[in-house]
Amino acid sequence: MATNRAGAAMAVGSILCVQFGLAASVPLFDDLGPAGVAALRLGWGGLILLVLIRPRPAQFTRRALLACVGLGVATAGLTSLFMAAVSRLPMGTATALEFLGPLGVAVVRGRRTAKAWPIVAAAGVVLLTEPWRQGVDVVGVGYALGAGACWAAYILLTQFVGDEVSGLRGLAVSMPVAGVVAAVIAGPGVFADLDWRLALAGLGLAVLVPVIPFSLELLALRRLTAGAFGVLMSLEPAAALLIGLLVLRQVPGPAAVAGIALVVAASIGAQRSGARTESDTERGGVDTEGIEPAEGAKAAEERRTVSAQ
Repeated sequence: MATNRAGAAMAVGSILCVQFGLAASVPLFDDLGPAGVAALRLGWGGLILLVLIRPRPAQFTRRALLACVGLGVATAGLTSLFMAAVSRLPMGTATALEFLGPLGVAVVRGRRTAKAWPIVAAAGVVLLTEPWRQGVDVVGVGYALGAGACWAAYILLTQFVGDEVSGLRGLAVSMPVAGVVAAVIAGPGVFADLDWRLALAGLGLAVLVPVIPFSLELLALRRLTAGAFGVLMSLEPAAALLIGLLVLRQVPGPAAVAGIALVVAASIGAQRSGARTESDTERGGVDTEGIEPAEGAKAAEERRTVSAQ
């Protein structure tokens, strides 16, 4: 239960950092555009982690290194596509569509006893965002769905990398990759107007998002199943609503309040049934079939040998 609570607390901390970071990023859209802000944050985040962690190639197996690269691509896609979606869709609609990614992870990967929680969470997200009240931009919907797919890949790859590579070395490889990919997506012209003020603002944002929340998510996914983590991510729309109330004085209606209640209930249920078991770790920590990270299996074997001695 302590592991459950620690993992859930890390996931909630990550959500709050992401929401405050998104709110702080909006003023920079006029200067750099959504893609430019995403590239600036990820680029600074990758540089910070490289300097602090200093990963070495010898610390990675070939499989782990490829997974880190894949995680970097998924991270860049998630960040860039979601910001593009927000520039064309209302925040609630974009968030609801993006959440289909982690919700899908929760449905497919969750344990049998946890299958009902994604349904409860989905109902809460719909009530929170009320997507039927807004017009829909087809291109924006495509961006949001693409961000959701990247989010699903991000959850699974983060858990896999967390089991394959100790500490935060995996992030120290994936984040620079994400920064490079995001810069390619943004294009060189985006940074023509970059000055020291914007660069320093990007550095501060990089600490808030992605360095702190992505580190928390990697640690959380060592303690929770991917399915439970996916359901816990349903707290993100509720967090956005709460920040809107406190910071922007946006008072939620009855449907939003009911949505928060459903999302919180689903998250509590996921926390109680979502701790990773030793069998999860021994087969690599990812609650899927056919994935057996070498380091996770090796660590489990060493624990059994020490116990026998």
